Amino acid sequence: MSSLFGAKAQQNDSIKILAASEFNEAISNDNIQLVDVRTEKEFKEGAIEVALNIDFFQQEKFTEEVNMLVKKEPVYLYCRSGNRSQQAAAKLQEMGFLQIYDLQGGYMNWPYKN
Repeated sequence: MSSLFGAKAQQNDSIKILAASEFNEAISNDNIQLVDVRTEKEFKEGAIEVALNIDFFQQEKFTEEVNMLVKKEPVYLYCRSGNRSQQAAAKLQEMGFLQIYDLQGGYMNWPYKN
């Protein structure tokens, strides 16, 4: 049964879902790995400053680009509503990432837009 629900990341030891205020505080540090998993079109319509756009829908390219990140360092993810980033978090966990933080509600819930 777990494989049936495997695509939807659950909050666990590796994956933490953060409210916008917690997420904003966490990403205010220097040298963070902040990844926007939306499409390029969505990203161009507005994104969190310093985010790297790695489109989750382009799986081969997504895997390739995520592999360039440091697995031992925290990774902060977001998408439009929180669904894709949860799927991306599960994928990162499978790839060996240890600290994954997901923005609750995604960019739609981000109150700090310029």
